[in-house]
Amino acid sequence: MALEAAQLVAGLRATFVSGKTKSYEWRVSQLKAVVKLADEREKDIIGALRSDLNKPEFESYVHEISGVKKSCKLALKELQQWMTPEKAKTSSTTFPSSAEIVSEPLGVILVISTWNYPFLLSLDPIVGAISAGNTVVLKPSEITPATSSMLSKLIHEYMDSSAVKVVEGAVPETTALLEQKWDKIFYTGSCKVGRIILAAAAKHLTPVILELGGKCPVVVDENVNLEVAARRIIAGKWCSNNGQTCVAPDYAITTKAFASKLIDALISELEKFFGKEPLKSQDLSRIVNSNHFNRLEKLMNDEKVSDKIVHGGQRDETNLKIAPTILFDVPEDSLIMNEEIFGPLLPIITVNKIEDSINVINAREKPLAAYLFTDEKRLEEEFIGSVSAGGMSINETTLQVTVNSLPFGGVGESGMGSYHGKFSFDAFSHKKAVLRRSFAGDAATRYPPYTPEKLRLIKALLDGNALGIFRALFGRL
Repeated sequence: MALEAAQLVAGLRATFVSGKTKSYEWRVSQLKAVVKLADEREKDIIGALRSDLNKPEFESYVHEISGVKKSCKLALKELQQWMTPEKAKTSSTTFPSSAEIVSEPLGVILVISTWNYPFLLSLDPIVGAISAGNTVVLKPSEITPATSSMLSKLIHEYMDSSAVKVVEGAVPETTALLEQKWDKIFYTGSCKVGRIILAAAAKHLTPVILELGGKCPVVVDENVNLEVAARRIIAGKWCSNNGQTCVAPDYAITTKAFASKLIDALISELEKFFGKEPLKSQDLSRIVNSNHFNRLEKLMNDEKVSDKIVHGGQRDETNLKIAPTILFDVPEDSLIMNEEIFGPLLPIITVNKIEDSINVINAREKPLAAYLFTDEKRLEEEFIGSVSAGGMSINETTLQVTVNSLPFGGVGESGMGSYHGKFSFDAFSHKKAVLRRSFAGDAATRYPPYTPEKLRLIKALLDGNALGIFRALFGRL
């Protein structure tokens, strides 16, 4: 297996060294191929996502297929400008000269994707990698086998197979890939595996992008439009893969006085969306597998929270479905408050004053996303200035990741590096510094023998001291 992985990387490196992936024309052809794949095989993609996650067609298109197409179309529109060297300022030290920053591809990229958005989170990084002119290996998640198999087939069919390859498999295959030397590794998944990726990359000094997760808080102030706030929280939590989303609200914070109103609003809107019997709803994704179902059950069965369920809690182990579940007043030392939930459970905790929510958030590891619902500008500014998170939305949830002009990535435990839009192109590029000078203007001052006069002039030049330069050149007046 290790030999096969080594041969795979060697072949991709040979393709990269040939220079074919560096051309504008090749990059455009591959971006168009991804759009064509998404357009022509839409039904196959939706079918695979339904098989793996029971994902509704609406979510499959809006959250995954559309996202990939949007990334490609932006890259096609902007690629020429992204590839153009960026002019940089020079200084008097190098006068006369010009400088620029040249974006060059890194080389051979490994993308290890995850299972919750297995189409989007496989192809979106690839769009960035090929836009920047790299060759790529994709390792899709074995937890979503239908999508993994489909990606392997379609990428081989639609894209340049000498430059973009797919390796299916589980831990042995991933381990063999991680033993190889890559020019960058892009990983989406858990902190636990992220540490393994980082340790493997360190052996080769390979840079990494880690898109991880964490407990994303949503703070709800008392002065909000409660119906709209409830709907948007539900959209980010239960209408996004039934909570199996890294930027989904993981827990809610509100005041003791307002909690019952928030809970009532959430319950009312949930029943409108998914009915009185949510397990029968076709608009609710299932839990990805029995391991994750059992993990979520363990969180609900914890004796510290089992009596805290105020809505939902229904489970169907046969079909791997868990209803939208709200828990109220859960203790800080409960299991559900000490690991990322990644499912349809939303604990609500309370504070005396809404401003106290900032201390609650900051007492934890930095999340991938943080959300605030308020009409108070002062609280909004304090929240943005005081809470460190990968990204934020005010009076909204999750939509920040759809804005391609914003970087998407974590901070601290929630990850490192970012992508989306031009940030994806930059993530897979090296920014090469280039200085140009002619043979004119060569000053003897920089060369030996070093004299006091030369030193005075150099000091004045480096300090930007115009009077000092004049005195050094023409003597003291």
